[in-house]
Amino acid sequence: MVNLPEKQYPIYIERGLIQNIGLEIKKIYVNKRIFIITDNNVEFLYGNKIESTLKKEGFIVKKILIEPGENSKSFEALRSVCEEILEFGLSREDLIIAFGGGVVGDLGGFAASILLRGIAFIQIPTTLLAQVDSSVGGKVAINSKNGKNLIGSFYQPEAVFIDPDLLTSLSERVFNDGMAEVIKCAAIKDEGLFYSLLQYETKETLINDIGEIIYICCNIKKNVVQVDEKDMGERMLLNFGHTIGHVIEKMFNYETFTHGEAVAMGMIAITKNSETLGITEKGSAALLIKLINKYNLYSELPSMDRDEFFKALLLDKKNINEDINLILLKKIGCGFIKKVNRNHIDKYVD
Repeated sequence: MVNLPEKQYPIYIERGLIQNIGLEIKKIYVNKRIFIITDNNVEFLYGNKIESTLKKEGFIVKKILIEPGENSKSFEALRSVCEEILEFGLSREDLIIAFGGGVVGDLGGFAASILLRGIAFIQIPTTLLAQVDSSVGGKVAINSKNGKNLIGSFYQPEAVFIDPDLLTSLSERVFNDGMAEVIKCAAIKDEGLFYSLLQYETKETLINDIGEIIYICCNIKKNVVQVDEKDMGERMLLNFGHTIGHVIEKMFNYETFTHGEAVAMGMIAITKNSETLGITEKGSAALLIKLINKYNLYSELPSMDRDEFFKALLLDKKNINEDINLILLKKIGCGFIKKVNRNHIDKYVD
């Protein structure tokens, strides 16, 4: 349960949950109409399944499909989704379900936050990245030409339903994309989880424990969000690797690297530098590289125009006046926020 001053909502984690999702939603939603926002890939795999279980419980279902990928987090896609829902006759008593990965959750949640000045919505994440990170905490947004997630709001869902069985359909690359966020959680908050991730010998043994891993990550995020819902302090810890990662994504037009791959490179780059500066315990970067390589993520920054890189970096949401809030490690399992003047930022990210 996520307990915030103005909102409380549950996080359900259960294998096979999608089979009975209609019954579960009926417990928390008393009206009839449900608008599902999903992408074409998820629709192909699970569209009929979720629609049938909802209709079985008497719900009237309308599905809105978007194209998979980060480019759907745009004004154009947002406008299209909103107009389609409004044309169907959305009311303030209806419910929106964001059924997909991080892109669907971010776009669907943002649409819910602005339609009729706020419609209730539920997150049903279908990727590991969304299950351990983006579906929890109420950050919803689209991208701008100036950077990632710069246009958005804080809008909490009514509930989050996580079915680890949905992960079996993920490609190796998409699964590993989510593992970057798992590694991030371990690096900033859970040394035990970090070393456990190093010990798994096969993906099968990892998958056997994935429900518990998802629970640990969601619990870490829940605890941080409860302290700092609006990302003004403690919650910034969850952005470890993201300051550099978001710049990489933007500079390659969200096409070359996945979010997790970019974050992995960001975590290693900043930890190498903070270790060189004597801020981070020696050997931490090597451990990060070992774990990130284990899950076939990138460990070296790609070649980028230096001026464009720093220009994009200085547009980061965590920047305050002349300072940038960087997330660094004291050691594995212990992250902290360091305020750095923008004139000195190159020591940490170059």
